[in-house]
Amino acid sequence: METTEIATATTIAESGHLSGEFQFRYQSSLELPDPDVHILTSSGLRIPAHSSILASVSPVLENIIDRPLKHRSSERSINMFGVPCDAVLSFVRFLYSSRCTEEELEKFGIHLLALSHVYLVPQLKHRCAKDIGQRLTMENVVDVLQLARLCDAPDLYLKCMKLVSNNFKSVEKTEGWKFLQDHDPWLELEILQFIDESESRKKRTRRHREEQSLYMELSEAMECLEHICTEGCTNVGPYNLEPAMKRGPCNKFRTCQGVQLLIKHLASCKKRVNGGCSRCKSMWQLLRLHSSICDQHDSCRVPLCRQFKLRMKQDKKSDDDLWRLLVRKVASARAMRSLALPKRKREEEPRETIQDRRLRNFSL
Repeated sequence: METTEIATATTIAESGHLSGEFQFRYQSSLELPDPDVHILTSSGLRIPAHSSILASVSPVLENIIDRPLKHRSSERSINMFGVPCDAVLSFVRFLYSSRCTEEELEKFGIHLLALSHVYLVPQLKHRCAKDIGQRLTMENVVDVLQLARLCDAPDLYLKCMKLVSNNFKSVEKTEGWKFLQDHDPWLELEILQFIDESESRKKRTRRHREEQSLYMELSEAMECLEHICTEGCTNVGPYNLEPAMKRGPCNKFRTCQGVQLLIKHLASCKKRVNGGCSRCKSMWQLLRLHSSICDQHDSCRVPLCRQFKLRMKQDKKSDDDLWRLLVRKVASARAMRSLALPKRKREEEPRETIQDRRLRNFSL
C-alpha cells in the first residue's frame, strides 16, 4: 500500500510572514484529488483537507460542508477555534488515519476530547476519555469532571466522581475545588450528593455482608447440629453410639464445638425452666430454626424437631414476620452452601454415616 502525501499547510503569523510548515500522510492505494476545503485555527493556520473524507467520518462536518456558500467564488472553510492549532492538527490526522499517538493524547487529550464531542467522532472520544481517566490527579480531577459533564463522557465522569468521593479531603484543598465553589454551585451539589449516596451504599453493603455472614453461620450451625445428632463428634453424640466409634474433630470443628457446648449446657442448666438463661434460649432457637427448615418429617434425628413442627401447625400465628424472614434467609444461605458441597466432598474424605438409628437422647 502506497503512502500518498495529501496535504501541506503553511502557518501564517499575524504579520503575514511564513513561520513554519507541517505535513501529514494518509495510507491509501489511490491518489487523492486536490484538497477542496480548509480548516482554520485560532493561530491563523490553514489546513487543506478533503471534504469527502471529513464528511465520511463526522456527521457534523458533513452538515457544515453541505451548507450552501454565500458567494460562488468564496472559499469553503471550517473554523476550529478555541483550541491549540497542534490539537487541531492531531484531530485532522485522526480523521484521516484513525490513529492517535500516546504523545498526542498526553499533550492534547483534553482538547481532542472536546473536538471529538463537538464533531461527533465517538472512536476518538472514547480513546481520549480512557486516556484522561488514567492520568487523573487530585489537582486536575475537578477540571476533568467539569469537562466530562460538558462532553457527555459518563465513564470519565463516574471515575472522577469516585476519585473525589474517596479523596475528598485532599481534593477540597485544591484550587480547582475553590474555583468550583465560586462558579459552579450545581456541580458542587452533585458531588456532595454523590458522596452522601456513596457512603449510604457502603453502609448498606456492609450491613448486607454482615447479615449474610450471620445467615451462613446459622446455616453451618444447623449442619453441625444434624452432624452431631446423626454421627456424633468429639464430646457429644447420639445416646446409642459407642464411645469408641466417635470420631475426632470434624472439618467445621470451631462451629461444631460451640454447638456441643450449647447442648451440654442445655442438658445441665437449671435456669432454663424459668427462661432466664440466654445460652439455653440460643439453643432452643437453633432447634426451632432447624425444625422450620427441616424437610425430613419422620426420619430426622434432631431432638424436638417433630414437636416444634406440630406446634407450628397448631398455632401458625405464633411465628412473626421477622422469624419467617429469618427462616427464608437461612434456608437460602443453606441452599447456597449446598451448591459448593459436591466440590468440597471431592476434596475431603467422605464421612461414614450411621444408618437406621433412632435418637432419643444425647450421650454426653
